[in-house]
Amino acid sequence: MNLYVLVNLGILALPFALSFDRKVAFYRKWTAYLGSILIVSTIYIVWDILVTERGDWWFNKAYAGDPVLFGLPLGEVLFFVTVPYACLFIYEVVRAYFGERVAEPTALIRVGAVVVAAVLAGLAVVFRRQDYTLLALASSAALLVLAAVFDPRMLTSSHTWLFFLLSYVPFLVANGILTSLPIVEYNPHAIWGVRVYSIPLEDFFYNFGMLGAYLFVFRRMKSLLGRRGGGSS
Repeated sequence: MNLYVLVNLGILALPFALSFDRKVAFYRKWTAYLGSILIVSTIYIVWDILVTERGDWWFNKAYAGDPVLFGLPLGEVLFFVTVPYACLFIYEVVRAYFGERVAEPTALIRVGAVVVAAVLAGLAVVFRRQDYTLLALASSAALLVLAAVFDPRMLTSSHTWLFFLLSYVPFLVANGILTSLPIVEYNPHAIWGVRVYSIPLEDFFYNFGMLGAYLFVFRRMKSLLGRRGGGSS
């Protein structure tokens, strides 16, 4: 078994083992989780295939093994299953064990989110010749607009921002492993070249947009399933 697959199993192990905690009961949210990965992971895997083919990044076969899906190794495909599982589990832990504070006024926060999105979109245009920089910034901008328009509660809830804060801890560990060995290597012409330890700065924007997208769909799926079941999500 290659190292990239082992990293994914390590990401999944503890959240899965704790999914049956009585208070968190994440196993009851598996349907919403599956809905989120069906939608979001499909988008990101297609993106991954395209940028890998273009040469924005590539995978070290010594650690990742041979491709199994249009240039992607098994570990990279599993990344879009294990990472959302672990992070959405963190979100449910936050909801179960931390009180929620909701910022007001919602309208001002929505406007603020759109302004930040516009700044990110502007930077994406400025750095459009750096392919990964462009896409990472654009995905963060898109997430903010999506949430501002369709789920402003996601932006105003303290649960959301604690979720992001806690999710960046395993992100730093896992991405540090992926980029320091390296398992994933980046085209220097596709990124700024600024790194935090070994992690390209773009990865922070990429993960914000990606994790936010999983959370957005997860919340929508829970709401939908709650209405169908006649109960709370």
